[in-house]
Formats: sequence, structure tokens, C-alpha cells
Amino acid sequence: MNINNFLTDLDLIYPEIFLVATLIIVLLTDLIFPNKKILLPILASAGIVASLFFTFLNFGENSFAFAYGQNNYLMSIDDFSNYFRIIILLSSILIIGFAVLSNEIKRCRDRHGEFYSLLIGMMIGMFFLVSANDLILIYISIEILSLSSYVLAGFVKTSIRNSEASLKYVIYGGVSSGIMIFGMSLIYGMTGSTNLSEINSILKVSSITDITFLVSILMVLAGLGFKISVVPFHFWTPDVYEGAPITITAYLSVASKAAGFAVLIRFIKVTFISGITNNEYWTLIQLIDWKSLLIIISIITMTLGNLSALWQDNLKRMLAYSSIAHAGYIILGLAVLSNQGLTAVLVYLIIYLFMNLGAFFIVMIIANEINSEDIDDYKGLGYSLPFLSATLSFFLISLVGLPPTAGFIAKLYLFIALVDAKMLVVAVIALLNTVLSLYYYVRVLKNLYLSKPSEREILIKHPITSYIIVMILAIPILIFGIYFTPITDLAKYSIKILGI
Repeated sequence: MNINNFLTDLDLIYPEIFLVATLIIVLLTDLIFPNKKILLPILASAGIVASLFFTFLNFGENSFAFAYGQNNYLMSIDDFSNYFRIIILLSSILIIGFAVLSNEIKRCRDRHGEFYSLLIGMMIGMFFLVSANDLILIYISIEILSLSSYVLAGFVKTSIRNSEASLKYVIYGGVSSGIMIFGMSLIYGMTGSTNLSEINSILKVSSITDITFLVSILMVLAGLGFKISVVPFHFWTPDVYEGAPITITAYLSVASKAAGFAVLIRFIKVTFISGITNNEYWTLIQLIDWKSLLIIISIITMTLGNLSALWQDNLKRMLAYSSIAHAGYIILGLAVLSNQGLTAVLVYLIIYLFMNLGAFFIVMIIANEINSEDIDDYKGLGYSLPFLSATLSFFLISLVGLPPTAGFIAKLYLFIALVDAKMLVVAVIALLNTVLSLYYYVRVLKNLYLSKPSEREILIKHPITSYIIVMILAIPILIFGIYFTPITDLAKYSIKILGI
């Protein structure tokens, strides 16, 4: 790699460069002006907006970056990665708004510099992850993301459940990371390469059918499955989601999950693609029956997530199992193995951002005052807190997938992809799971509006910023539930993945 090519490649990663610069500025500001904590979210937001601007400029710039060896590249700067960058940036700037209003984060005022630095560190890891075209970069990116998230999960040191959540997250994350890197080392040993495109070329001309190779692929999937919380790699999710600060729980449920899906999709499509038919279905190298494997994982994940959510009394824990179930739905879009299925995945993820963050935000605002996330403590809140209750109900209805919300459009595109692929039985199972999820969401609505109110009077003084954030999250769900062409067009435009 010569210096001119290196400088040219740097032009392609301006979003990452601005995030790194923002991280340095936030750290220096916290050190130089320790009493000016108000500057930290402002500087972090400004860096995110700058990164978002350059991400939009990168659309249409489909190029490889940072060459090594012969025609091997570390990163693919394509519209697919830019789409996920937008999801990460939108969720990040909203999470900063969450943090400003969160009592949990406010109580740790002396460590706000560390909070925003670690948050940006997570973003940097996710940015490189969604563009990674090499197993080594995938692993390093996941570690950058994970190490920051481990600390943030246990950010509130005074909470026992917070420390427990962080410890469990570290243990599960360390084990999954070890399994994944061992699988990657086996793949390198058998193919002589860590580049996804080169591995694909080798698999096309060689006859690798060794059971060791299959096991190595499953090991890598174990590490990626941990990031997206699919069965059987989901065990950390309920405990960490319940114990971590709500702000971080919401972030893990959206941004980290989206980055995990991005690298999973790229890993499967780039490494194992052998061709695309005229009707845009993928033909994969016949080493693993990917369709059957993904369908089995998806059905088990959504069913276990929904059944487990039925018995939860803590709303954060219920939303954790709901998040597991939604991961199962999203995997179904990937299991179709077509561009239409991939479009459904992208549409689902952008809509999931708004409805899931919205639900967590309302839970956080209410928990700020009543110091509880138990569903039973929500009895009668529909009358004492009409605005928050109505918007929470709206977000939950969207999570079910009922019209006229955007959640219905997300499920609709998924079911259309399944039906077109003649996966009718799978579509019926997914539909039954959607009906099952209705029960535990309606349970919250029942407590809000049909249960006897508690005797204590609850008065929450909403800062104007909380109204703004709620409307920023709710309005797109309503608009995209009626007029969804912009996000579907963007998703269709963004499905091209370089390296194949």
C-alpha cells in the first residue's frame, strides 16, 4: 500500500475520522474543563451530526478501502454499510438525549466524560464492523464495540444489579469472543486467507467438505449470534437489559443489534455467494444448508422470546425478550436468501429503531419518578400520565405490528418476502408468533387503562426536551405507517454489497 492510495482511502472514512476526533475532543474537554459537563453532550452531538453529513455524502460511493496483498481489502465502503451507519448515528444522537434526561446517568455526573467517550467508542467499533471485509477487522471491531459496552452496562456503580449485569455481560461476551476467534483461526488455517472475498474465491474452486470447516463456520456464527441475541446465544440479554441503565439497554437493543446483523449478512453473502438468479435469489456454495439453518434459528428464537416474555413482570426484561423475538423475525428476512428478503431486513431495522427506542424512553421517563419498572406499578397511569401512556401504547402497538403504524409495514414486507419465496409454513409460524406477542404487550395496556390506579399520586413534570424526543420517535412511526415509500426506496437502494 503506497501513501497516495492510503490518503485516498482516508477520504472514504471521513465519518469514522470525525468520530475519532470527537472522542479525543470529548476526553480533552472533560480533562480541561471538569466543571463544564454540559459541553460533553453538545460536543458529542456535533461530532455525530458531522459524521452523519459525511455518511450521506458517501452514498453512491461504492469502493474498497485499505488494500493488502493482491486485490484484498479490509473495508467495503458501500451503500449497505452507509445504511447501517445511518441507523447507528440516528440511534446514538437519540441516546445522548436519553442520557441528558436519565436520572441514572445524572447521578454519575463526575463520570460523564467517560460515559460519552465510551459511547463514541462503541460507535467507532460499529462503524468499522458494518464495513469490515476481513475476519481480523471483524474481530477487532467487535472487541472495540464490546469492551466499551461492557463498561457502560455497569456504569452505575452504586447499583448491585448493574454490577451483576456488567459481570454477566463480560463473561458471556468473553466466551463468545473466544469461540469466534478460534473459528476464524480454523478458517484461516484451511483457506490461507482472512479476506471474505478471497475465501469465497477459494471455496468456489476447492472441495473443502471437512467437518472442521463446518465447525469453524458455526463458531463464527456463535460470536455473531451473541451480538444479535439469537437462541442459543441469548442468555445474557434479559439480565443485562434489566440491570444496565435504561439508556444503555435501549442502545444495545438497537444500534449494537443492527451492527451485528450487518456483519452477519455480509459474512454469509460475501463468503458463500456463488451467484444471483434473474429473480434476485442468492445461490450459495453448498457447504451448509443456510436456508434451513437460518429458519430453524429464527423459529426457535422468536418462539422462545415471545413465550418467555409472557411471564415477565419487569418491563425492561419483557422488552429484552421482545428484542430476542424481533431478532428471530429479522433473521427470517435473511433466510429468504434474496434481495427482496434483504430489503425487508433493512426496512425492519430502521423502523425497529424508532419503536423500540420510543418504548424504552417512556419507560425511562416513568422510572425516573416512580423508581420502578414493574408492570404492576403501571396500573392507572393511563389517567395520571395520559401523554406518556398514550405514546407508550402507540410504540407497543407498533412493536406488535398492527396498522396504521410503521411496525405493520415492517412485518408486511417480511411476510411478502416469505410468501414470494413460497415459505408459507414459516410465514404462518411467524404470524402465530406475532399473535402471541400481542398478549404481553396488551398486558401493559391493560394495566395502564383497565386496572385500578394505585393510591399514590404521580405527577411528572416533563422537560420540553422529553416531549421533543417522544415526538421525534413517534411521528416517523405514524408517517411511515401510511407513507412508507422513502424508507423502502432507501432500503432497495442500499442492498448492494461489495465484495461479491
